[in-house]
Amino acid sequence: METIRLFDQDAYATTFQSRVSSVTPVTGSENCYEIILEQTLFFPEEGGQSPDLGTLGEGQVQNVQIHDNIITHTVCFHGPAPAVSDTITGTIDWDHRFSNMQNHSGEHIFSGIVHRLFGFENVGFHLSDNSVTMDYNGILSPEDIRRVEHLANEAIYENIAIQCDYPDEATLAALDYRSKKELSGPIRIVTIPGIDVCACCAPHVHRTGEIGLLKVIASQKYKGGIRLNILCGHRAMAHYTASMELLQNLSHRLSAGVDQLPEFIDRLTEDNRLLSGKLRDVSAAQLNKEIAGVDPDAKHVFLFTDAVDHLTLRNGVNALVSMHSGFCGIFCASKDGFSYIVGSASLDSREVGNVLRASFAAKGGGKPEMIQGSIQGVSSDALAAFLAEQFPS
Repeated sequence: METIRLFDQDAYATTFQSRVSSVTPVTGSENCYEIILEQTLFFPEEGGQSPDLGTLGEGQVQNVQIHDNIITHTVCFHGPAPAVSDTITGTIDWDHRFSNMQNHSGEHIFSGIVHRLFGFENVGFHLSDNSVTMDYNGILSPEDIRRVEHLANEAIYENIAIQCDYPDEATLAALDYRSKKELSGPIRIVTIPGIDVCACCAPHVHRTGEIGLLKVIASQKYKGGIRLNILCGHRAMAHYTASMELLQNLSHRLSAGVDQLPEFIDRLTEDNRLLSGKLRDVSAAQLNKEIAGVDPDAKHVFLFTDAVDHLTLRNGVNALVSMHSGFCGIFCASKDGFSYIVGSASLDSREVGNVLRASFAAKGGGKPEMIQGSIQGVSSDALAAFLAEQFPS
């Protein structure tokens, strides 16, 4: 028998009672059961939205799923599980439910405005416990997104009443509504007058003002259209608070006002670029000095240096290869290890790479005349001693 959906009747109710129809142990999970009730306030995972959380009796509801209109609750108990025909009390996690309601209602407003202004369909929707994503089958420019966001918040401020009902067949046939798929049977329609009409199975707030605010926090091109991330209500406020705390922390650490941070960071970036360039020049000069001081009769040569750019590293190896007949390599200090280039005019450089890979799990590859890669977890002294033993000059 189909489960009676109490959340359709009252999205704001938090407790209910129901007779237990079925109790099935979850394989491999001690004291966890799949429980079917005659009626429930727990909204299942459906329509792209995560399920409600809460308690059934003394058990914690871990998941709620629906199949053929039968809702199954996965519940873990510390004590004994209920039996079939028992009456059990359920309590939903209201903060979790209301957060989902705020964000789902906000998505309807945003998608309705996108559809009205641009004709795009919402072809993908996901509402988890910490994110909301919406996929549209068309491109929105940054200006378009800001415009829709502004209009969505205007609709929130208007505190419009949201209507949720099951129209009869004649009414439904004459109704122009959004839907991501073909539907059959009773169809629940969520209407935000002047904003959106959409088929939807989820609980919604009574009035748009309860959403509080809506903020787009990310966008990216996706499958020929665009994917947007939004946050509404409590989640949007938490995101704003965390962002402001981060900005205030940066402002304090850099001794610059929040409004001065972009200019200050640009200045730091330019200073860093200039200093890095000078450091590379000094390191390159030191490396070239070391190359010039190498014994000209040495067959294999391996040098260690501080940070230099890739071109300087490569040019240094080429210089060594032109003067020595064996393997010539330069190991450049990097985070927790070295990056390296090894070359040879007459030998297969991959031999060195194979030895480093076998002994130190080095990464990289290349051709017989030159390889490049990285190695971690070994000191310069240990690596120099190892190479001298493996490839004596």
